[in-house]
Amino acid sequence: MPRGRSTFTKRQKEQARQQKQRDKAERRNQRKQDKPEDSVDEMRELREHAEAQAALFRIGSDEPTSAEPSPADDSKEIERLTKQ
Repeated sequence: MPRGRSTFTKRQKEQARQQKQRDKAERRNQRKQDKPEDSVDEMRELREHAEAQAALFRIGSDEPTSAEPSPADDSKEIERLTKQ
């Protein structure tokens, strides 16, 4: 018994669907393989940008560049408070 036109069309559509799935899986795998290299470069660029921004904020600042005040700053603060 010969196959009808609709059977042929259905088979063509199914083959196209499967091919799309294979292509999509291949692209996904390719992105996974490429991602570590890209993310390292991107993280380096972000870090450099953050350092540049931090340097800009430190330019006009009278405060020390370290996060913790030095002991000399503590003694100056104590003197200032006792004079008031």
